[in-house]
Amino acid sequence: MKPADPRSLLRAMFDAAIAAAQPALCVPRHLPPPSKGRLVVIGAGKASAAMARAVEDHWPGPLSGLVVTRYGYAVPCERIEIVEAAHPVPDAAGEAAAARMLETVRGLTSDDLVLCLVSGGGSSLLPLAMPGLRLEDKQALNRALLASGASIREMNCVRRHLSAIKGGRLAAACYPARVLNLLLSDVPGDDPVDIASGPTVADRSTCADALEILRRYAIEVPPRAMALLESGEGETLKADDPRLPAIETRFIATPQMALEAAAAVARDAGLAACILGDAIEGEAREVARTLAGIALQVARHGQPAAAPCVLLSGGETTVTLRGSGRGGRNVEFLLALGIALNGEPGIHALAGDTDGVDGQEEIAGAVLAPDTLARARALGLKARERLDDNDGHAFFEALGDSVLTGPTLTNVNDFRAIVIAAGPGSSGRAHRRN
Repeated sequence: MKPADPRSLLRAMFDAAIAAAQPALCVPRHLPPPSKGRLVVIGAGKASAAMARAVEDHWPGPLSGLVVTRYGYAVPCERIEIVEAAHPVPDAAGEAAAARMLETVRGLTSDDLVLCLVSGGGSSLLPLAMPGLRLEDKQALNRALLASGASIREMNCVRRHLSAIKGGRLAAACYPARVLNLLLSDVPGDDPVDIASGPTVADRSTCADALEILRRYAIEVPPRAMALLESGEGETLKADDPRLPAIETRFIATPQMALEAAAAVARDAGLAACILGDAIEGEAREVARTLAGIALQVARHGQPAAAPCVLLSGGETTVTLRGSGRGGRNVEFLLALGIALNGEPGIHALAGDTDGVDGQEEIAGAVLAPDTLARARALGLKARERLDDNDGHAFFEALGDSVLTGPTLTNVNDFRAIVIAAGPGSSGRAHRRN
């Protein structure tokens, strides 16, 4: 059975993954019963404003609060103040919002409840540095980390230990109030400390870990940052810290939930759905070569599944910048996948970021078809040269194959789907040089 329109099916799966993680659907079922004290709502991330709106729509009593989200991701709220700031490189608006957030939760009592709404992107949106560091230092560090090829876990480890609000410090400011974290996960493994760098959870990592990461990727930081790490002054809060209040953490949406929603769409269309993993990491082009090998095994040998089927995966790949093009980790993956598949018939793919922004472009990702490389050559585009220049967005944009969603108001990380329509015995395989 061959899907009538693989491109439409790919987009339907992507849209289902995004819809499954919408705060309006996920937040209400996790709201606690009203307490006798105040409810103070705080939060940060690309989905945090939509999460705040869902709280307002379903909370029966009084509340107040402050939430910071990415520019363009604000949702109107009546009682919770929504602030917009920059992502992925922080700005002064985020710095000011982080300082105000700390003040918002000071002076609470044990009868009060702090509802913390956190989603991906929160690290850049709460850039309050430790004393002696400037916003410019945080901006330079973020740029260096983003270009280094470090994993999100490694980046967040460094950020936590140079922050005045992350790594449990915001939770400490809430004491003695109770804290309920509602988390929308965008990180491989769904570790709370890696979502927005863990402002309201204890941290197991150390200053020594952060130093080792900086040295491994040869990232230079100001002398004051090195002093904070080498002296231990930048140490984060641990689970036994008496300043941490009673904390409860709930995941309201995860990459796995999004992949399962996409799998349901595939099955409804008559395709087998294989979820390869929700926490796949590594260099985008290396992950692409691996998944291309699996797709070719399906197409040529019917293993580990028989076509027609779809291979689904999530997680967060990385890109080590080598060129100066317009790239993002999803289009980097997809361009490398196309080169590895080399026009194999019957294989289509989509890769996109569920927040609608791949890299720093207002483009979610792109789609790949068996004729992608041939159409590119007809336009004078050389796939390998574009990959070497980290120029995936320009490549797919020229072909009209970019995926645009606008702000999705959610974020459960990368989404990848490879549809294999042709099974063993198909003919007409292409073996061309790119």
